[in-house]
Amino acid sequence: MTAPEPAVWLRNVSFSYNRVPVLEEVNIDIPPNEFCSIVGPNGGGKTTLLKIILGAVQPDTGEVRVLGESPIRARRWIGYMPQYTRYDPHFPVTVLDVVLMGRLGADGVNGFFGWYGREDREEARAALREVEMADNWNRPFSVLSGGQRQRVLIARALCCRPRLLLLDEPTSNVDALAEEKLLSILQQLQSRMTILMVSHDLGFVSTVVRSVICVNRRVLVHPTSELTGETIREIYGGDFRMIRHDHRCSEQGHIRV
Repeated sequence: MTAPEPAVWLRNVSFSYNRVPVLEEVNIDIPPNEFCSIVGPNGGGKTTLLKIILGAVQPDTGEVRVLGESPIRARRWIGYMPQYTRYDPHFPVTVLDVVLMGRLGADGVNGFFGWYGREDREEARAALREVEMADNWNRPFSVLSGGQRQRVLIARALCCRPRLLLLDEPTSNVDALAEEKLLSILQQLQSRMTILMVSHDLGFVSTVVRSVICVNRRVLVHPTSELTGETIREIYGGDFRMIRHDHRCSEQGHIRV
């Protein structure tokens, strides 16, 4: 029985910006339905790696295959949530309007021009149900909390029915309760798609993902169980304080919560 085709496959990929190396000789094989986190120091190349997989930037050297095709051809099957979303809080855009943006680029004239039909709206509402935001479909995007906005942006990424989901710091600037809700949603989604997620929270990483892609110009892939103190020092170039979200301290010692 042959092994399934990798969802993401990179061979000898290098990328530089203004002649400054950002990624060097990257080799990755990510199987289908894997849940991986991309970790590493600021400026280490994490977001650049996501953009190469998405086809938003082209590597200087090497080959990239996503879902068995080039990134550009595979893009319609990729859901992407960027790290930063700039918007005018006074612009009257609703939650449903934001999610429907995920239908842009779909096959046909409607997808090209953004002429949303009944099927598009049904897909948008289905995506909102998945992230438990269906009741908010007509609310202004600007009035939502940080965690709610993150969930709406994930719904936007889901609206194209992706086979690969790329998330750049989805838990940044949200409280612990919102992070827990995002965790639950991602764990449910992982059963039917491959997820690659950039995260600085190694405590979060250790509880939800199967593999960790360590990026600091060069790239190494580790099972989560191998994420040791020595590995972390190699990634960040020094000690890194890791927070355990499932324990708290008391007079009796550590308690698992």
